[in-house]
Amino acid sequence: MIDETKEQESVGEQDAANAPEDLGDVETITEEGGEAEAEAIRLELQETRDQLMRVAAEFENFKKRMEREKSKLLKYAGENILRELLTTLDNLDRAMEQGAATADDDAKKLESMLQGLELTRKGLIATLERFGVEPMEAVGLTFNPDEHDAMTMEASDTVPANHVLRVYAKGYRFKDRVLRHAQVVVSSGPGKEA
Repeated sequence: MIDETKEQESVGEQDAANAPEDLGDVETITEEGGEAEAEAIRLELQETRDQLMRVAAEFENFKKRMEREKSKLLKYAGENILRELLTTLDNLDRAMEQGAATADDDAKKLESMLQGLELTRKGLIATLERFGVEPMEAVGLTFNPDEHDAMTMEASDTVPANHVLRVYAKGYRFKDRVLRHAQVVVSSGPGKEA
């Protein structure tokens, strides 16, 4: 037991020898450790701030790039259909050349020009259909102000009142929207007998 007491006293003496002489030294060591820790936190905060600024700049650049691309898409949205219509224009030019060409028989020249125009018309209709444009039927249908523009009314014994009698200009639908109303003559029903 005496040995244990001596060991405890020697351990206590060693601790006292290693301990700072006063409390000011303890505060200095703690402050130095705290300053190092604070500096590490400051560096980490600065790195995080820099990363945040880079992400914000990248996002701003992304927004600007998307706005430019959207503007470009809107500006050139009709490019495909216009390119397709150029073929129709070429065909019309050829038809006019055919009509202007010298031929012995005027009837033959006119017939070939009409055939060229008919082929051009079919090509144009096919192009429009590829882009979702379709003609709307109107003759014999009930007048619908959402699809038809009434130009005038006429009496008819064969077509009931408020039904389309004739079409001046065809109406067209683009996908699910009316692109152009049909210009029509509407039946007012049977005429009055005199």
